[in-house]
Amino acid sequence: MRKFINKPDAVARETLDGFLAVHGRDFEAVPGALAIRRRSRTGKVAIVSGGGSGHEPVWLEYLGPGFADAVCQGDVFAAPDPHSIVTTAKSVDSGHGVLFLYGNYSGDRLNFDLAADLLREDGHQVETVRIADDVAAAGPDRMADRRGIAGGFFAAKIAGAAAEAGLPLESVRALTQQAADCTRSIGVASGAGIVPGTGRPTFELPDGKMEIGMGMHGEVGVRRADLMTADDTVDAMLDLVLADRPVPAGDPVCLLVNGLGATTRAELFIAARRAVENLTERGVAIHDTQVGEFATSQEMHGFSLSVFAMPPELRPHYDAPARTSFFHGVNGS
Repeated sequence: MRKFINKPDAVARETLDGFLAVHGRDFEAVPGALAIRRRSRTGKVAIVSGGGSGHEPVWLEYLGPGFADAVCQGDVFAAPDPHSIVTTAKSVDSGHGVLFLYGNYSGDRLNFDLAADLLREDGHQVETVRIADDVAAAGPDRMADRRGIAGGFFAAKIAGAAAEAGLPLESVRALTQQAADCTRSIGVASGAGIVPGTGRPTFELPDGKMEIGMGMHGEVGVRRADLMTADDTVDAMLDLVLADRPVPAGDPVCLLVNGLGATTRAELFIAARRAVENLTERGVAIHDTQVGEFATSQEMHGFSLSVFAMPPELRPHYDAPARTSFFHGVNGS
């Protein structure tokens, strides 16, 4: 295992401490939880995200004006515990309610749902949106079984903007759910990441092979094949994404090209180049393209593509100003 860490069981805490060492002017730790929150908050719906560590920047850095108000982390690839989620939500609830936003994984569902029940018993308003954008995880008839990957960026952007606009909790939830429902993603990997403490790769893949549809924790994909060119790989991925949710010619979409941890920016731009060409050839209008690391899996080599078929009513929220430690707005906002 080649990692510049101290103790494996301290990775999650020291990652959070390091984030605060750099960005402590704008954020602070939540006492009693492995969590951070914005220092400056206004009276509005509170967006609380979270999940396992080890996927940075999600969810740790999805935090700031136009994004989340607080993020509650678990250990590497492990859900945060219900007590920490409750503590975090209470610390940012200004009386306008809380929206939970997280990936659709069993541990996260269990613990966030329990936290929501405890908060409601204590008089807090709580709503939930789960990210389930991975088309490789289950068929269209089992949408609720799909896992969440990098396409959660779009729902997080809409949630933050809707809350900043002062909309009530139910409206924020509805718009965020709409964004999640309009997003489809798929990943590809040719090399595994290693979880600190185990020293073992999350999956085994022979040299020269790749797997389309592989999940962020090494979950099985839809097709294993010889390593293809970037263009052929992107075309195969977009075929699966757009077959699951077709986009009529002329309709606007937002495109996300996400690196999984060990993929160079050159590779991501090469993939983005073909993705833009592919969508343009289909007559799809591209409103915005984001390229970089948005949801990683340690040092996994690969990337994911996400297509957000943006309804007109969500465009003002998507274009609204936002700022996090790794994202500085859309189209110059």
